Amino acid sequence: MDSSTATPLIPIAIEEEMRSAYIDYAMSVIIARALPDARDGLKPVHRRVLFGMYELGVHHDKPYKKSARIVGEVLGKFHPHGDGSVYDAMVRMAQDWSLRYPLVQGQGNFGSVDGDSPAAMRYTEARLARVTQEMLGDLSKETVDLQPNFDDSLKEPTVLPAQLPNLLINGASGIAVGMATNMAPHNLREVLNGVQAYIDNPELSIDDLMQHISAPDFPTGGIIYGYQGIKAAYETGRGRVIMRAKATIEVNDGREQIIVTEIPYMVNKAMMIEKTAHLVNDKKLLGIADIRDESDKDGLRIVYDLKRDAMGSVVLNNLYKQTALQSSFSINNVALLNGKPQLMNLKQLIKAFVDHRHDVVTRRTQYELRQAQQRMHILEGYLVALDNLDAVIALIKAAATPQAAKEGLMREYQLSEFQAKAILELKLQRLTGMERDKITTEYHALKELIADLEDILAHKHRRMAIIQEELTAINERYGDGRRTEIEHNAGEFTMEDMIPNTPMVITVSNAGYIKRTPLVDYRTQGRGGVGARGVSTKQDDFTSNLFVATAHDYLLIFTEQGKVYWKKVYALPEGSKTSQGRAIQNLLAIAPGDQVRSILKVSQLNDPAYTEGRYIVFCTQQGTTKKTPLAAFANPRSTGIIAITIHPGDHLLEAKLTEGDNHLVMALASGRAIRFREEEVRSMGRTAAGVRGVTLAGPDDRVVGMVSVAPETAPNLLVVSEKGYGKQSSLEDYRITHRGGKGVKTIQVTDKTGGLVAIKDVEASDELMIINKSGITIRMDIDELRVMGRATQGVRLIRLNEGDEIAAVEKVHTDIDEQEAASETATEEAAVPPPPVAVEEPEG
Repeated sequence: MDSSTATPLIPIAIEEEMRSAYIDYAMSVIIARALPDARDGLKPVHRRVLFGMYELGVHHDKPYKKSARIVGEVLGKFHPHGDGSVYDAMVRMAQDWSLRYPLVQGQGNFGSVDGDSPAAMRYTEARLARVTQEMLGDLSKETVDLQPNFDDSLKEPTVLPAQLPNLLINGASGIAVGMATNMAPHNLREVLNGVQAYIDNPELSIDDLMQHISAPDFPTGGIIYGYQGIKAAYETGRGRVIMRAKATIEVNDGREQIIVTEIPYMVNKAMMIEKTAHLVNDKKLLGIADIRDESDKDGLRIVYDLKRDAMGSVVLNNLYKQTALQSSFSINNVALLNGKPQLMNLKQLIKAFVDHRHDVVTRRTQYELRQAQQRMHILEGYLVALDNLDAVIALIKAAATPQAAKEGLMREYQLSEFQAKAILELKLQRLTGMERDKITTEYHALKELIADLEDILAHKHRRMAIIQEELTAINERYGDGRRTEIEHNAGEFTMEDMIPNTPMVITVSNAGYIKRTPLVDYRTQGRGGVGARGVSTKQDDFTSNLFVATAHDYLLIFTEQGKVYWKKVYALPEGSKTSQGRAIQNLLAIAPGDQVRSILKVSQLNDPAYTEGRYIVFCTQQGTTKKTPLAAFANPRSTGIIAITIHPGDHLLEAKLTEGDNHLVMALASGRAIRFREEEVRSMGRTAAGVRGVTLAGPDDRVVGMVSVAPETAPNLLVVSEKGYGKQSSLEDYRITHRGGKGVKTIQVTDKTGGLVAIKDVEASDELMIINKSGITIRMDIDELRVMGRATQGVRLIRLNEGDEIAAVEKVHTDIDEQEAASETATEEAAVPPPPVAVEEPEG
């Protein structure tokens, strides 16, 4: 090649060329593939599918056509890409679990919420949905711009007229280059109300619009959990919506079941069930015995059968936490506005739609005005011809050719070529009197129509009124109720909100079984009664700990080895009075051989205003005591944390919540007790071992309990012996001494009474619950026990069988309502014989 004629090489930096080429590619993806138009809410492929079906004539009131036929139409005329992309786009527009208002009606297998693929396009049929006519209406009236298709042989619309806000009601999702969109679907009725409110007052704030458009409305229903993410999305265009399945807890054959009837949007049901089954098998989800998918043509239904000792509310919240029954939807309102991607808030989305509709109504009115004026022009020619009918006929008859006749009419009557042609094409029947009257009537009607159309074009408020009327008509035709419920206060929502805050009796057996039972299940009896069956324990097992708390309380659970665990009352398994409970090792990571010794109920743990000035005072069996601030126990681990260091041969016995200035009373099995001020025990850290609180009477002696009382109160002290004897004594009978002493006599210990097993501070309004090692319980009013001297033997509280002993004693706080409920329960239990008359034993 002659070097003189060769094209000169232009050096280009490869970085610049790559940057330029990549930007061109990115813009092509953004505009022509991935992002929807803010006006009609459609991507090019969806718009071409709908337009292709419209052109093919498969309207909602016409027979279905093969999907392959539709896909071929779209591919051949408008969308030069793979057939899979076109078919997939059409399929999604036909899925009622993907779109809130499907734009295509499908016949055949179009997939399922389980993620099943649709049948091949040769097996399915489709047509436009009825609501889609509102998207395509007025397309023939030059309401939108047309552009050449890929080979310049046809025209396709750049946007659809869209009488309904498709982007808001159906949402959109897409991933472009460097950006993405994820827009939530909404309820049509709410959106149209919001749009109409905006038209009435364009100065409305987003908060005002949210009075009409409350939240997204997903096609699969479910529950929106919390409102802050929605508010952020409406205000900024970005936000995170938490979605929950709609579930109910039912009882079937004595077991609870969780019934799920609606799942979060875009969740694959089959995959969710499979993953849940894996969690159950891996012991990461407890309490579930079986999972069944009972969904059918009538609707979705997933059944979770629970184990007998499982709490439905707790299992459900674990399902929400660990499975797709709770999912999030990240809103990212990015759409094309004037050909540019833009992040849009709620008001901007509504404005884009209203501006588009205003443009469509304006162009439609201009088109109708042009058509009316053209018709008016023809009618004016008709009237001229009718006024000169004989002369016009003679002129036409005398003309040698149609062209000569047309020119003669134009010259003789000053008509346009268009009018003259229309007169020549006029049928003879239009010359009858009746037809002439119709032409005159049509002329006057068109004159009024033209005036009205010109007035519409001259006044914006009239165009807005037309938009309002159209939206109202659409609302009446297609508006429906919300499917997705809203939990507005879910930001503060916890599991407790589903659980009544009722009093519960927590029992722990010596073998480590725990349960909670409603307090009203225990009826009140008189002193000296035989009691009622309370717990069905295994052989050689007995109840070792009994505690009363409400369902929402925090429990600090202390073990004899000095560790503390954290638990909510409602998280414990619920059982009847006679049920065994559940092994505590399944709830807490307690070391083998360790046992629960004390449980404290606390209203708050992380609130400094609550924990400030509060302490936990400990007492060990060997007489050691310690005081630690409550705040030190605010964050226990699942494996427990050290609450007190225990010396070999000793174990923790009691833990009490105090205000820092209480009086402490420690009682010994030998029948003695010591009273000293809490200030004598300095505050220590969690891992400290403590100081001596009382001196034991001998190597076989041990501490049986500790009482903590406020100095301004004067409760009585209740002591109970192991063979069922007990009494009340005044606190004033116990003089204040220094810690570490031997104390004073608190009960006369004899072979008949047995050693001391419990000490409690009580008031006349309290009730007493006693349980023995065989599982028999009795509940009585404290005021049935008269106050006796400190050194007396007391009276019989419960009749024990041979070899039986007292296992645990607890006081019960009740109010009037609960006492009445307990009395009613006792009345209904006619099968239980009345308690015998109590007989006081002689005092020491």
